[in-house]
Amino acid sequence: MREFTKDPEAIAKLSPEQYRVTQQSGTEMPGTGALLHNKEPGIYVDIVSGEPLFASSDKFESGCGWPSFTRPIEAANVSELQDRTHGMLRTEVRSAHGDSHLGHVFPDGPRDRGGLRYCINSASLRFVHRDDMEAEGYGEYLNQVEDVR
Repeated sequence: MREFTKDPEAIAKLSPEQYRVTQQSGTEMPGTGALLHNKEPGIYVDIVSGEPLFASSDKFESGCGWPSFTRPIEAANVSELQDRTHGMLRTEVRSAHGDSHLGHVFPDGPRDRGGLRYCINSASLRFVHRDDMEAEGYGEYLNQVEDVR
């Protein structure tokens, strides 16, 4: 089993935007994320730790301006914390092992898929295409990316 941790080398390689989002709890501008319109089969992993976070089969178009998912690929890899910034009460989502800020989760997702919308910054994610998953050590998640909606 692969171990996922906050990697100082990965942090050193982050772009200024990736660093601002993941390490300083920033938010990318809506509609600007590189993965917003990605419809390829695969998984989305933490850009800092590599831990698997979301599957393409759980991605949906929410119209919010950020990649949206109905659920994490592994609940243990996502931490949810109360966020009271900006005068609102929200639920922040962070990677459990890398401690990267990912985005927020809201209760307005598709009802037929659990009702949640994980609103995630592209800057905190790295996409691993289905064809590369086995070679990169994510083969155990192949069964979660076959049916892209």
